[in-house]
Amino acid sequence: MDYLNLVKSIAKKNEKKILLIVADGLGGMPNPNTGKSELETAKTPNLDALAKKSCVGLTIPIEYGITPGSGPAHLSLFGYDPVKHLIGRGVLEAIGGNIPMTKIDLALRGNFATMDYAKALVTDRRAGRIPTEKNVEICQELQEKIKKIDDVEVIIKPGKEHRFVVVFRGEGLSESITDNDPQKENMPAKKISASAADGEKTAKIVNKFLEEVKKIIKDKPPANYILMRGFSKYPDIPQMEDVFALNPAAIATYPMYKGLAQLVGMKILPTGETMEDEIATLKKEWNNYDFFYVHLKKTDAYGEDGNFDGKVKKIEEIDGLMPQFLSLNPDVVIFTGDHSTPAVMKGHSWHFVPFMLYSKYSFGNEEIQKFSERECKKGILGIFNAVNVMPLALGHALKLDKFGA
Repeated sequence: MDYLNLVKSIAKKNEKKILLIVADGLGGMPNPNTGKSELETAKTPNLDALAKKSCVGLTIPIEYGITPGSGPAHLSLFGYDPVKHLIGRGVLEAIGGNIPMTKIDLALRGNFATMDYAKALVTDRRAGRIPTEKNVEICQELQEKIKKIDDVEVIIKPGKEHRFVVVFRGEGLSESITDNDPQKENMPAKKISASAADGEKTAKIVNKFLEEVKKIIKDKPPANYILMRGFSKYPDIPQMEDVFALNPAAIATYPMYKGLAQLVGMKILPTGETMEDEIATLKKEWNNYDFFYVHLKKTDAYGEDGNFDGKVKKIEEIDGLMPQFLSLNPDVVIFTGDHSTPAVMKGHSWHFVPFMLYSKYSFGNEEIQKFSERECKKGILGIFNAVNVMPLALGHALKLDKFGA
């Protein structure tokens, strides 16, 4: 019996409610000037007080030393082995952007970027995080001028800021191609090529698409190039209702996270653009579901930008909102991140992620001085794999029967 079947065999419904709050990229590293991480620097009286009453620890999103993308990191938190259940970023963006996908579709996540064509270097992978309104304008122009590549239909939809999604719809498309994102600034874009024989047609189509896009936007910096990654087709994945006996809902503002939540069977609740909007949606829908996933994005964005102080400030803003979350009296409340995005590294990292779970059945620890990386290491949960978060949540909500005689 594998892990999901084990949980499925003992999961049961009751009226208790679980609230999972994920501050994207929450974990950090010490600032060289102060020796303190973003969490250690931030003033977080509400998170600190909750940590003293909670089971705390550090999660491993994938495995030791493995730097996760947001997709697999979230999948772990939702209780799925991210190595077994591979889900491409493109599919998540497409579904989150309300593009219905068919079995012949291939989706990708795109970034508008800045290219120095004279030097053939990508100078900004996010084109200065162009306004979403500009993104919409560019995508509309691209869609008007690029409807098909050979026998393949092209669907282009804007996301937020620099992000967009493309779905190629046609027979014989494959995930077996490489992306062109160098992952670092001032590097040449990578070559898009087939990684297996069945990807030859797809690589040809995508390269033709890239050339058409370049003709249209090359002379329009900062968004004068595109980076493409996460080429993927629709996966087959067990649903949370079936496995965990839950009626789950998701509140998120970015398409990728809505896409992932939808893939595992969560109801996507419409919400506004701010954290306050998300809380308002949570309060409105509180009586309709027994599991809520709330995604808070900007901690990750500041980390990726290397903005230590900005990330600290965002953590403090989240702390100020915690009383509103707790006022709903969830039976289990979890606060954590999906992965670490240290500002000093300007990107995702393999570091452990601070975690806390509060319920009436959780062990508290008054010795925990603060909700932070080093303090969470002292907690009763120690260092553990993130795929164990869901069983912990279900257990503390009395949603698991005894296993065995």
